[in-house]
Amino acid sequence: MKAIQLIKYGNAAEAFRISDSVIPDISPGEVLIRVESFGLNFADVMARRGLYRAAPPIPCVLGYEVVGRIERAGSEVVDLKEGQRVVAFTRFGAYAEYAKTDARAVAILPEEIGNGIGTALSTQYCTAYFAAYDMANVKKGEYVLVHAAAGGVGIAITQLAHRRGCIVIGTAGSEEKINFLKESGVEYAINYRKYDFAEEIPKLLGDKKADVIFDPVGGKSFKKDKSLLDYGGRIITYGASDQLNRRKGFISGIRLMMDFGFFHPVGLLMKSSGVIGVNMLKIADFKPEIMQRTLHNVVDLASKDEIRPHIGKEFDAVDIASAHEYFEMRKSIGKVVLHW
Repeated sequence: MKAIQLIKYGNAAEAFRISDSVIPDISPGEVLIRVESFGLNFADVMARRGLYRAAPPIPCVLGYEVVGRIERAGSEVVDLKEGQRVVAFTRFGAYAEYAKTDARAVAILPEEIGNGIGTALSTQYCTAYFAAYDMANVKKGEYVLVHAAAGGVGIAITQLAHRRGCIVIGTAGSEEKINFLKESGVEYAINYRKYDFAEEIPKLLGDKKADVIFDPVGGKSFKKDKSLLDYGGRIITYGASDQLNRRKGFISGIRLMMDFGFFHPVGLLMKSSGVIGVNMLKIADFKPEIMQRTLHNVVDLASKDEIRPHIGKEFDAVDIASAHEYFEMRKSIGKVVLHW
């Protein structure tokens, strides 16, 4: 099979090599999937830059999600069979023509749902669903601030929040993205490159503050979030994209921590507020039953047209470097997908 290996950290044009590899063996509880499409996520860029601790050592095959058909099922798998079209969350290994994964991280994908849509349902919509519904438990009438709202997870959170009757404040970094957010029904859209969101939100909301804040940026953004959070509020942090703007190393890591700021549990107690971290890789590793339920729920919502992933750009798998470069420029709106 063909597999795209990460062989060097740094520049996308030099980081990858397409190689002939052995089709992976599976254990009794796993399935082997013949991959048709796979998606990009921010963690892929972090791994390529050597900034993602959870990534395997190089050379390795990255990737968290695939759409394809089951080639083979392990002896203990009872509800999946050869030939079924599926979407799956993978523990790396998605950048290949064949990928294996735990059968609990797989859901049957209806034929009417396109491959691109399917890839978005795995990592990004599962992250959004778990963050918004399980962790934050967003409710009708709540004011929800979504950073990077035009990204894959941001779009998903916005749709899920609107589904619950929330009012959404979305930040994005270009006028094209701001227009997209407005067309998508976002009530308040802020271009963070032009305006300081911490100053703009009080102008927009008056005395009202955010009930829930979803932050994949971290650093100084997180510090500002705390000043915008209402009593009973929740901050959900699911990334630290601010790290991409920093050099690798110990000093840079310390500065990132300092930018997050310090807070004491008593401060949370006084406002009856909370900070929750979401890492779907760890959920898949240690709570696979949650991943299974979440994946099945988002596929069901997509089949009912209650959520609508947006595909920003599609590439051939052999153009992996171009796809990474495009994704890293932060010009994409929604999901970036690659096809074999």
